[in-house]
Amino acid sequence: MATAEIFAGNCGFNTTVEATMEGKVCKLKIESECAAIRKMAEELTEVNPYQEISFRRAMPKIHEAGHKHCTHAACPVPVGIIKAMEIEAKLALPTDVTIKLSKTKTE
Repeated sequence: MATAEIFAGNCGFNTTVEATMEGKVCKLKIESECAAIRKMAEELTEVNPYQEISFRRAMPKIHEAGHKHCTHAACPVPVGIIKAMEIEAKLALPTDVTIKLSKTKTE
């Protein structure tokens, strides 16, 4: 099982993703403090990892669900779900992803 713990930022919501491979399907258990992500989780109980890792064939289900339910375009949760799935499917190594944000004063 691969796990992602996601703190989304200014909204203050936390989400936990557990991904477990069963054959060629990745089962997802998503728990969140965010109502939009909880609605998303209802749709995303399982995915095919090979269909989720590329935009070339079709829009990944995880991104479709994010677009449908999450109103904030910069929400990191859909990407965190994909990262957990990739790790569990042995398509990526379990390496933390970091976005550091800052604002520089201008005169």
